[in-house]
Amino acid sequence: MNKLVFLLLFSNNIFAEVVQKDKHGFEIIIKKTVNVSSEVAYSQFINISQWWNKDHTWFGESENLTLEPKAGGCFCEKSEGREVLHMTVSYVEPNKELRMIGGLGPLQMMGVQGGMRWQFTAISKSKTEVVHTYQVVGFLPGGLDKLAAIVDKVQSSQVDSLIAKLNTKH
Repeated sequence: MNKLVFLLLFSNNIFAEVVQKDKHGFEIIIKKTVNVSSEVAYSQFINISQWWNKDHTWFGESENLTLEPKAGGCFCEKSEGREVLHMTVSYVEPNKELRMIGGLGPLQMMGVQGGMRWQFTAISKSKTEVVHTYQVVGFLPGGLDKLAAIVDKVQSSQVDSLIAKLNTKH
């Protein structure tokens, strides 16, 4: 089957876009719809070690990831005495929304700040819209706008991984 036809048929209403970018920052928004309740979607999201792509961890294993769904909670990775605080949870509304602050991956050491939001909006009892937003601001020689497409690609792959895991739930 042609890849484009496959994407159109099985896209779960994909919307992924760098909505703004300039030398001082960018914003990406990714929207998808999945056929599970918002409670199931949120619960699976919290179990981040079950769906986060291992290629985007520091120590190569998703099983090392944890996400504490409470203000001040840690999106962390631990392996053999090594630890990484990826982001800090700043807002939690169970089954609806979780926000985090910080910079993922190489953004962590660039002197930038990021705000990440995951929203789970019930469309019906068995259908949920998942919206992932990531805003990054700061200074980077040459401009942050050059990183927007890369970060969008990585975050889109993470959302795809979550949606794939959720699709196994029904």
